[in-house]
Amino acid sequence: MVDMRQSFFELVLNAMMRMIAGKRYYGETDADSEEAKRFREIQVETFTLSNTPNLGDFIPIMKWIGPKRTEKRLTELHMKRDGFMQNLIEEHRKTLAIDDSSETQGRKKNMIEVLLSLQKTEPEYYKDEMIRALMLVLLLAGTDSSVNTMEWALSLLLNHPKALQKAQAEIDNIMGQNRLINESYLAHLPYIRGIISETLRMYPPGPLLMPHESSQDCTVGGYWVPGGTMLFVNLWAMQNDPKTWVDPGEFKPERFGSCEGMRDGFRFMPFGTGRRGCPGEGLAMSIVGLALGSLIQCFEWEKIGEEMVDMKERSGLNFTKDQPLYAKCRLRPSMVKVISEI
Repeated sequence: MVDMRQSFFELVLNAMMRMIAGKRYYGETDADSEEAKRFREIQVETFTLSNTPNLGDFIPIMKWIGPKRTEKRLTELHMKRDGFMQNLIEEHRKTLAIDDSSETQGRKKNMIEVLLSLQKTEPEYYKDEMIRALMLVLLLAGTDSSVNTMEWALSLLLNHPKALQKAQAEIDNIMGQNRLINESYLAHLPYIRGIISETLRMYPPGPLLMPHESSQDCTVGGYWVPGGTMLFVNLWAMQNDPKTWVDPGEFKPERFGSCEGMRDGFRFMPFGTGRRGCPGEGLAMSIVGLALGSLIQCFEWEKIGEEMVDMKERSGLNFTKDQPLYAKCRLRPSMVKVISEI
């Protein structure tokens, strides 16, 4: 029996930190260093506080007369997180200064190294503060949303075993049984893409998208919106509207036979759209597709009991399962040889 939420969480954070700093902080060989422990503590506190409401944000007078425990904790967390990231920057700065002409030549650089290289030519723009901000954006916006999507997708598949079998058959037909799925083959797996799209339709990571602000007075759909108004788009309602979708409460990956065509008329836009659309869409779809596809290809999956997986969500601005997903898995006999060669 596996705690899938924790496994997805560790997977995505490792992928992000490999891109950002060339490091892993989770796994049997990576978990014992003091740096890894500090990183994990900061991440747990970050996601805990992100789901903690601050009364002063909703009742302005509370900023002046109420307790400020949440703001104090956020300030302390910000200082710890900034210090950790600055240490990574200094570490890479020293490494680049020593090996710039030898070891770093001919290999792919991580994000910090790329930005430090740009800092040499444009120091007024690529300041350390900017580098820390970009690192923070990737860790905050690119982790929890992908984790939630994978957890919801596998939960839906466990409750719909025929869809899981169909996904396995598609992968077997395309990949055979002598090689593992890789990113280049995701475009040739339409049913897998349909599963991900249907999950994003039913459980969008940001059900209200990111908040926008009207730049000037305007009228939208007959409603007058003053300039400076904070606006939310109820994406969940749009993607679950029975006037637009047939049986919106049913899990039907087949409805996304043409994923791109479903965006016509703004019916399906889990990453937003236009200039304010999520810039990490491509990365998210690759990570989620490759992780979910690998789990479907390599393992047989079962619920931990006879009951259906609980699909209740936790209240908040993102769609998180109320109860973390636990599932039973075993290696598929046809994949034993391939897995043993990794």
